[in-house]
Amino acid sequence: MNMPDDKGFCDLGFAKLDTQRPMRKGFAEVIYSPGKTRKQLKEISLRLIKAKQDLLLTKLKKSDYLFLKKSLPALRYNVLAQIGFLTAAAKKVPVGFVAIVCAGTGDLPIAEEAAVTLEVMGNRVEKFYDVGVAGVHRLLGCLPRLKQANAIVIVAGMEGALASLVSGLVQSPIIAVPTCCGYGANFAGLAALLTMLNSCSPGIAVVNIDNGFGAGYFASLVNRRIG
Repeated sequence: MNMPDDKGFCDLGFAKLDTQRPMRKGFAEVIYSPGKTRKQLKEISLRLIKAKQDLLLTKLKKSDYLFLKKSLPALRYNVLAQIGFLTAAAKKVPVGFVAIVCAGTGDLPIAEEAAVTLEVMGNRVEKFYDVGVAGVHRLLGCLPRLKQANAIVIVAGMEGALASLVSGLVQSPIIAVPTCCGYGANFAGLAALLTMLNSCSPGIAVVNIDNGFGAGYFASLVNRRIG
């Protein structure tokens, strides 16, 4: 089934693709890949491309990307972030930028997910990686530039203290992303999530565990409002 989208969505039978999302939200519907078959991912992707919309497939396995690449030769892939993406057209890039601060190398996949999301949505991104609290002097050298960011995405596992630390030093809004990186009592990211939620430093919004996409999307909304 492939019904017309005059009601604002395209009925593919297994999914009702929201074709009016760019008009409401400023960006196309993003495809969460797990749980979908390769055939379903292919049909959704081709329909979005036909509608001249950006394509962003999160948590996409490399094997599934290679399958989609046969039908979508221009599709690109960030293997670390596990994101497939294809931009329909160039965007007006805001003057300001979003900083991504990553605690450790183990958190890089989630930081990269946020970075790709921001870039596909047309934002300038600056990355500050491996600057966690275990060696806080590494962070301090980044502060002058961080203070100029319109928004800062903080990605951290273990106890998740990096968000509170950065928030206490800058005026920029913080989007904190807890990751599942950590030993047993980290509870697969729950410890970091609770730390970020309970921060005494104001100005921190927290997304779900390993949700780099959600953080990137939110930061893009902030950055585009400020310009």
